[in-house]
Amino acid sequence: MIWQQAYNPFGNMIISTLLAFTPVAVMLVSLGFFHIKAHIAASLGLLASLLVAIFVYGMPLSMAGSAALYGGITGLMPIGWIVLNIIFLQQLTLQNGSFKILQASLTSITQDRRLQVLLIAFCFGAFFEGASGFGAPVAITAGILLGLGFTPLAASGLSLIANTAPVAFAALGTPIISMATVHDYDLMSLTAMVGRQLPFFSVLIPFWLIWAFVGRKAMMEVWPAILVTGLSFAIPQFLVSNFIGPELVDIIAAIISMLSLIFFLRIWQPKKIWLSANLTGHDSSGGNQSTEPLVAFTRGELIRAWMPWLILMVFVFVFGLPSIKAWLNSIFSPSFEIPGLHNLVEKVPPAVVSPTKESAVYTFGFLSSTGTVILLAAIVSAIAMKYKLKEIVAIFGRTVWLVRYPLLTIFLMLGLGMVTRFSGGDTTLGLAFANGGMFYPFLGTLMGWMGVAMTGSDTASNVLFGGMQKIASNQLGLPENLMGAANSSGGVMGKMIDAQSIVVASTATGWVNHEGEILRFVFFHSIALASLVGIFVTLQAYVYPFTLMVVK
Repeated sequence: MIWQQAYNPFGNMIISTLLAFTPVAVMLVSLGFFHIKAHIAASLGLLASLLVAIFVYGMPLSMAGSAALYGGITGLMPIGWIVLNIIFLQQLTLQNGSFKILQASLTSITQDRRLQVLLIAFCFGAFFEGASGFGAPVAITAGILLGLGFTPLAASGLSLIANTAPVAFAALGTPIISMATVHDYDLMSLTAMVGRQLPFFSVLIPFWLIWAFVGRKAMMEVWPAILVTGLSFAIPQFLVSNFIGPELVDIIAAIISMLSLIFFLRIWQPKKIWLSANLTGHDSSGGNQSTEPLVAFTRGELIRAWMPWLILMVFVFVFGLPSIKAWLNSIFSPSFEIPGLHNLVEKVPPAVVSPTKESAVYTFGFLSSTGTVILLAAIVSAIAMKYKLKEIVAIFGRTVWLVRYPLLTIFLMLGLGMVTRFSGGDTTLGLAFANGGMFYPFLGTLMGWMGVAMTGSDTASNVLFGGMQKIASNQLGLPENLMGAANSSGGVMGKMIDAQSIVVASTATGWVNHEGEILRFVFFHSIALASLVGIFVTLQAYVYPFTLMVVK
């Protein structure tokens, strides 16, 4: 039996939109205002999504349950699998003391906390976003910042804010490639358009990041380093996206930015060294106010300390190459149709041009999963660090216990997102934005932001709303590449408030059950930056000379 979605079940778009947003609101309010533990808040959100799907949209109970299960297993693999294994690698380096040497070597580049944030959260994080995505950058950078003495809130919040500019080209361009493939955009034109929106924000975000950390006055004390970081990322981001393609945008830009900042700091250091690792005006305890005295390490000690992370970088990059992933998938990548859901839900106009059945196929891409690559890198690193097999297994077991609640939370949150998608609730929200008329460039950008905030993925948001952006653009006489790109560019600003990213950050910093505090800190930054992207897209749509930037 085919069940057709209805996007205005009450015949009143305002009421339908409010009800469609209820599950997400329940979860966010529970986290941010009532300080409810993340896995309980996610349970309440999932329950609300099931009630709305069944009693508001009329979705059959069995279909709603299947959608929740589909989302849950998708959350565990690949996202939960990544979180588990990156924490496992971190635990290995903590146990043998190499992480402390890593911290000291980073401090030797600069003791200034502001510059450490630029180097680690922005540059280092951008590389991992470009190579893998799916939560790995936040897990890695938040853990390193915590080890350097940053408070859990600072390490989590700053890593989340930094993980924005690279997101559109994450995992070797997956979000852009997915949108072009699913919704028939021209790949190079779409890539180029995103590359004419995000570079402006790639310059802005490092400034914004340090301002969020220490305030405007202290930010201006290191503006030359911030400018070097932003420009050396933004210029390659523009050039590679416009003249090469989406796959290596972040990889190239991140490496150039990292090297540029390191070389610049060899010839320039701020007059006043900022040693506080607390967020100005937010938290006042838990971070080191001064760094430890610099210790000279041998070359061998430094190599051993950096080795696990270098192995991780190499493995993630090599195994993330499309040809390698395809080969691994050809060896073992079974697919399963979700019973009671696959091709039984039909999306209808105006969300699509003609009725389209919704596929529900879960692919167990274990070998090609980024989480598996991280696990392999961790095992190789453990052997190189001279761990015994018994010790490796024991540390892995402790890690599983450590992340049990975050994994449950991710399972529940992805279940909520999938129920919302298959019931048609997400489309109701999208259509509400699409009725914006001349304000659509701004609202359509916020649609992308909302899509990532709900699903935790720029790829998912592009697949979800890319077709709607195309239809609305054609109806309003706007270039479809402009709004397709806006969906992705606006979406990146929603990455810092999506529930799974916040859970990843809290897990990496050992700050489980404080997700609400992290959400409250980053929420303003997320909506403010998304609004700025929306304003910029509006200028590109209507105002000369910004209109000259649009790729037709």
